[in-house]
Amino acid sequence: MHQSDDNRSIEVGALARVEGEGGLDVKIKKGRVTEVKLRIFEPPRFFEAFLLERDFTEAPDITARICGICPVAYQMSASHAMEDACGIKVEGALRDLRRMIYCGEWIESHALHVYMLHAPDFLGYESGIQMAKDFPDIVERGLRLKKIGNALMTLLGGRSVHPVNLRLGGFYRVPARAQMQALKADLEWAKDAALQTVQWTAAFDFPDFEQDYTFVSLRHPEEYPINAGRIVSNKGLDIAVREYTEHFTEEHIAHSTALHSRLEGETLYFAGPMARYNLNFDRLPAAVQSAAEAAGLGPVCRNPFQGIIVRSLEILYACEEALRVLENYVPPDVPAVAVVPRSATGHGCTEAPRGLLYHRYDIDENGKIHSAKIVPPTSQNQRVIENDLYRLIPQYIDFPKKALKHRCEQAIRNYDPCISCSTHFLDLRIKEED
Repeated sequence: MHQSDDNRSIEVGALARVEGEGGLDVKIKKGRVTEVKLRIFEPPRFFEAFLLERDFTEAPDITARICGICPVAYQMSASHAMEDACGIKVEGALRDLRRMIYCGEWIESHALHVYMLHAPDFLGYESGIQMAKDFPDIVERGLRLKKIGNALMTLLGGRSVHPVNLRLGGFYRVPARAQMQALKADLEWAKDAALQTVQWTAAFDFPDFEQDYTFVSLRHPEEYPINAGRIVSNKGLDIAVREYTEHFTEEHIAHSTALHSRLEGETLYFAGPMARYNLNFDRLPAAVQSAAEAAGLGPVCRNPFQGIIVRSLEILYACEEALRVLENYVPPDVPAVAVVPRSATGHGCTEAPRGLLYHRYDIDENGKIHSAKIVPPTSQNQRVIENDLYRLIPQYIDFPKKALKHRCEQAIRNYDPCISCSTHFLDLRIKEED
């Protein structure tokens, strides 16, 4: 698009490398971006209403249906919230197994995004399938990584999509040590493949686009955050999970069926792998830190296009963490601790592949749910995506129509948005006004 063009529009009929149904409107006037709207028109699915008057034990299985790619995240946040309400903590081997199944979800979700959804942007392909024609070994590596992540979820969850073996307090059954050991060879391969993925993505050509983001994620005193910690930012926030609603608010925006989140009034913030990385680099194992440094990243990364490297590093971390659990595993005496309902409010927050996932429930002494609140990662990132586009488009405003369109799509895919918790097509309209 050129600044001299009037009333030009670009429409993307099918953006297949994100999930859900949404669109983007951009208006340009005299070479200046005047409006950016990330329109989300996926029909609202009312999961919070579905939960009302249901038994508290049903929340993990019901909320898992929000997303087929990250069901464990919903099950875990729901479980933590209910256990918080009931005064229960899951520790020891059961806690480790929960981290392990979450690692499986990180591996499969990140591998899908890195190899099939985002890498084609950097290498000039319309899809991962097209890319496979020229790079079959690389795509095969990505698919095998995803398969290994799915195998972890199947072992611990009964199946990889909407697992059925997770429950409040732990699991319905736990694997024997021999079953865990059977995955060791695949996980060792996956660790090597993840390191190769870091090296591969580090060689991509990245736009010069560093921003001063407010990053928000969990932070744990001892470990890289997956399923526990305080909510922190790089701008001074440090709160307990139960204080979430005192600092974060949601509001309805006319152009989106997903609520927009704000921090402390008007602050937009960035959740997800880059936030975890920037706020918890010191919690990564030495081998992962070394891989990051070899890839050209330090403890701070502010270029969202380099998020593909960060996701690759998190695959490497998840493989190492899963191997740690596997090697130390001794089956617990019971597959779950008892969770007895009481009249209370419970809060839970874990780190889904795409970022912070918060749940809050009010239950009574019989375990009936009287209110529910769920805040997924993509609704938290909508405003920062729009802000990125405001700042990015002027750098490419003289690009030809197709190139500008591609850069906008790529910027959105930096966040791996899950629009329904995601999207199969996105209509993009760019208009230049007099």
